[in-house]
Order: sequence, then C-alpha cells, then structure tokens
Amino acid sequence: MADDPRILLFDIDGTLVSTGGAGAEAWKRAFQDLHGIPADIGQYTDAGMTDPDVGAKTFEAVLHRPPSSHELALLLQRRLEHLPDAVAESEGYRVLPGVPERLRQLSRQGHLLGLITGNGDGAAFIKLARGDLMRWFTFGAYASAGVDRPGIVRRAVERAEALLGRNVPNTEIYVIGDTPLDISAAHAVGCTAIAVATGRYDSAALTEAGADHVLETLAEELPIR
Repeated sequence: MADDPRILLFDIDGTLVSTGGAGAEAWKRAFQDLHGIPADIGQYTDAGMTDPDVGAKTFEAVLHRPPSSHELALLLQRRLEHLPDAVAESEGYRVLPGVPERLRQLSRQGHLLGLITGNGDGAAFIKLARGDLMRWFTFGAYASAGVDRPGIVRRAVERAEALLGRNVPNTEIYVIGDTPLDISAAHAVGCTAIAVATGRYDSAALTEAGADHVLETLAEELPIR
C-alpha cells in the first residue's frame, strides 16, 4: 500500500478501451432519427473532443447552422439511447492491452483512480461496463456543454481532493490519455501528462505534443513518483 497515494485520472476512448466504432455508430443513428441524416462524426471532429462539441460541430457541418441548446440536448440524449446497443453489437470492442491488470495493481497500491473524459457520464459507464472496468473508479468528471477538457480535469481534481479531505499538490496528480488534447488539458491544470499510444496517435506524435511520459501500452509500468 502506497504511503503517499497519487491521484490518477484516466481518459476512456483509446486509453482504456476501443469501442470499435460504437460511439460513431450511435451518433449516426441519433442524427438519422432526429434529422434524417446518417452523419459520420469522423468527417468533422477530432479524437479527444467532448461529446457536446462533437454533436455541435457535426450538426453544423451537416445541417449548415449551429444547433440550439435544446436541439443539442436532444441529440445527446438520443445518442445515449442508441449507445448500449451499439457497444453490445460492436465486433471491434476491446479492452486495451494491460488495462485490467494495471488498474488492479494501482488500486491495490492505494492510489486514487478517477475518470476524465469527453464522454457524458452515462456514455462513460456504458463504454466501460462491457469491459467490466467501472469497478476501479470511485469518482470522475465528465463532459457537459460549456466545459472544456481542462475544466473536466479541474472538476476531477476537486472531487478527488474532496474524497481525500485535503488539497493535493499538482506533482501528485497524473493525467493518463491518448491524445494531444489530454496532454494540453493536464498541463493547463499543472498536472503530469502520461500519454499512451493505443489510440490514433503514435509515440512520436504524443512526444511532439509535449507529453511528460509516453508509453506504448498500459502493460508498461506507469512512471509515477
């Protein structure tokens, strides 16, 4: 058991699991239901964006106007409705290498594990449930309209500190993700960025983006001090 536990904040998509395109499929079904257009989010968005940003940018690209707040809320709600089936049906869904073993090890060592994700909370639970990974996370911060990636990290840190009952130095907080947006969010809040090359970006790209440490997979030991 660690004498001085660390706060470890994990991204989901490309870091813990790959849904094999289930997220994009759920978005496509939602756009088809509500607007008669099977929109492909991959044409209009980048990895690491929050769900509200993905929905808004894709809406504007295919319907040629920004969504109203109500339209965006309905789109997010309909996408969530379709997500359980899309995840269950995905033949490409997989837990990424080393993830269950690493989470178990870190938890047993006494570190505090949380989620920081561009998914809404419902989507996060659905994506992790198939891989039986929610058991390792006692808190998290999730996407909502108007909150950027650094804001999500700040919320997660606040919730971790509330659980611990003390302020935690930034040197004891680590963000683990697979995109340049995860890296920049970590640094915006003063945390250490550990990048893992299991998503769209390889080690060279993550190093160039400024990661403090880069791992090929989570089968490697985390460089926490």
